[in-house]
Amino acid sequence: MSEYDAVVVGAGPNGLAAAITLARAGCKVLVLEAKETIGGGARSAELTLSGFRHDICSAIHPLGLASPFFRSLPLAELGVEWIQPPAALAHPLDSGEVALVRQDLSATAASLGADSQAYLRLMKPLVGNWQKIMTDTLGPLPLPPHHPLALAQFGLSAILPADLLARLTFQTPLARALLAGMAGHSMLPLDKPTTAAFGLVLGILAHAVGWPIPRRGSQSIVDWMGCYLTSLGGVIQTSCEVRSLADIPPARSILFDVTPRQLLTITAGRLPESYRKALSAYRYGPGVFKVDWALDGPVPWRSPDCALAGTVHLGGTLPEIAAAERAVWGGEHPEKPFVLFAQQSLFDDTRAPAGKHTAWAYCHVPHGSDQDMTAAIEAQVERFAPGFRQRILARSTRSALAMELYNPNYVGGDINGGVQDWRQLFTRPVARISPYTTPDSQIFICSSSTPPGGGVHGMCGYHAAQAALKNLKR
Repeated sequence: MSEYDAVVVGAGPNGLAAAITLARAGCKVLVLEAKETIGGGARSAELTLSGFRHDICSAIHPLGLASPFFRSLPLAELGVEWIQPPAALAHPLDSGEVALVRQDLSATAASLGADSQAYLRLMKPLVGNWQKIMTDTLGPLPLPPHHPLALAQFGLSAILPADLLARLTFQTPLARALLAGMAGHSMLPLDKPTTAAFGLVLGILAHAVGWPIPRRGSQSIVDWMGCYLTSLGGVIQTSCEVRSLADIPPARSILFDVTPRQLLTITAGRLPESYRKALSAYRYGPGVFKVDWALDGPVPWRSPDCALAGTVHLGGTLPEIAAAERAVWGGEHPEKPFVLFAQQSLFDDTRAPAGKHTAWAYCHVPHGSDQDMTAAIEAQVERFAPGFRQRILARSTRSALAMELYNPNYVGGDINGGVQDWRQLFTRPVARISPYTTPDSQIFICSSSTPPGGGVHGMCGYHAAQAALKNLKR
């Protein structure tokens, strides 16, 4: 007889979201986590010096506030504290101009000069429909859509390559660079279809909910998720690595917060050969090279506006960012990489000792790269913040290969759990009516290798749990 209604393998945000959804439905749930602590891609630790607390992977969380799953939880009662910097994002250029994205749509447009009205025309209707757009995009492709008009309005621009949308919509290098930087989160060349969708979603969220920082670090998000799960009767066991199905106690359903590669290993011959072949064809994308710094003061930005933002995109103009991302996709390490930079300690005094600061950054690199990109990343920071290197007390770095060693879900350093292009966005990991299911009615996938993909939103876990609940009721 089954000891549990469901066992969830992996205690990242999606695994915990799946477990919470099942526990709220009255299921007896066990979560197995290989590491000593829960968290997956949302852990925090003292990586450099004592007293300096760094986010190991995820750091900024617009989807944490926009996610329907997170919005259904009693966040305030659980002690979750979100910090909203004055601006979500700053994007500086060598000219001294800075695009500053605030929640206030009009104030953001004003920072774009001649493209002010073009930005309003593009973003205002989308921001007005943000909840409808999120409902239809944060999960499997709804057929038919819940909000067809809102989704169609979004899709007309979202389906385009980001560089094309930027050139069609904006005249100035500043506005074009802003869209390019947000689309750069896709880890795809900006001339690929649907890359505009990533930039638009991040822009929509910046105005609708902001890009908040969790007080005390990203670890606090999964810590309160774990506490909430146990309050519902769920059980979490850490230091329990699952190498095969024999390591899992009897359960009516098993949900895996892992990517296809690990699922193939763990399930061995349990799944049909045709499905295993489809999983084997799943594509992983570029990796990341990550740097964390302990600083003896704030970053000395050339433009004071950059100090207002939790996130700063460092890569220059649209052509520069596009060239860097295209090089990575082609297996090259760009001399001037596109750098995603966060400065949490400016707004959260729990991150560093008094008067000191932390900084967090990564750039994209070819899949499986072990090349050290520290000098290239610091050169990009120094480009817009002269004197930055003199502020460094200590640094911690992780190559793409080291990222995979830290978290096996980051195959080749791919933090999105697989390529998120049009071929693999809603059909990840394989094309099925419910992508969270497998041909085995007992086995489900709840990782970022299912829709809607990467990010700390819990929606992959939520949708997988809903699929499991349907099967449990049957």
